Amino acid sequence: MERTHLNSELIYSVGTQVVTKVAVVGVSGRLAYPSGAVGVVVQAPVDLTHSYRVRFPDGYEAPLRRDEVVMLAHFKSGLLDDDNALASHQLNDRVILKVVIGSRAYGLETEESDTDYRGVYLPPADLHWSLFGVPEQLENDAAQECFWELQKFLTLALKANPNVFEVLYSPLIEHATPLGRELITMRESFLSRVAYQTFNGYVLSQFKKLQADLRNQGAVKWKHVMHLIRLLLSGICTLKQGYVPVRVEQHRDQLLAIKRGEVAWDDIEAWRLSLHAEFDQALLETKLPERPDYARANQFLIAARRKAMGEILP
Repeated sequence: MERTHLNSELIYSVGTQVVTKVAVVGVSGRLAYPSGAVGVVVQAPVDLTHSYRVRFPDGYEAPLRRDEVVMLAHFKSGLLDDDNALASHQLNDRVILKVVIGSRAYGLETEESDTDYRGVYLPPADLHWSLFGVPEQLENDAAQECFWELQKFLTLALKANPNVFEVLYSPLIEHATPLGRELITMRESFLSRVAYQTFNGYVLSQFKKLQADLRNQGAVKWKHVMHLIRLLLSGICTLKQGYVPVRVEQHRDQLLAIKRGEVAWDDIEAWRLSLHAEFDQALLETKLPERPDYARANQFLIAARRKAMGEILP
């Protein structure tokens, strides 16, 4: 399902095979290669205002600008990788669930905080079945929005992805169709002991990076530290209580103090280790199942796909 997108700002690296979009003229002024010739980049520019050096099969080299070549892989794909082919389908109008996530949902916002939106969209059946397929997610950086395609969203939820869990449990719902509300009502189906491995593994790997930053640079990004502690707290509650907490009122002051850099690293480490121990104990005592309810998620997806054949968004 994952699509490859052509980035017009991408600088091709040395070794990239390219196709010429213009005829190549030789040193004598005669045609050396017609448009559509294949070569390889042997020298890449530092920016888009300078030319590439492209070598052709017979060894001849020519300077060509970025707008005069295209990557061979994209050339062969043609319209299959053309985002304009999807534009007419207005996929942003196919959103079935839109919520606020991030600091405003956590109750950790400040005057400088952005409002971040995440959610789910259901593509029309005809487009899903077509050669063009559908993107796994729709992103709008200017509006701070990201919407996962339904199947991708369900797959991530079954793997206990923390970002997806926050969508399902966010207290700030901006928009939900009947199908979106049905998705929320079945959110407990995605909870399982897999959350322990997912949350714990992420926190451990990220804390190692932060510790390395502290050793090598003498500083860390305190906002990241705060969110890792918040994630541990969330994982503990998920295993103990059977729901994913989004708002953090009980720990708000402590977390904001970490974000401001007011808490010593040794104190943060002590709290982290204590939380890991609590998380380990919660795994032993949790009533969550070993695995999520794959059958229910699959049944929901199939039903949603059938509804996507209709003209009205379900």
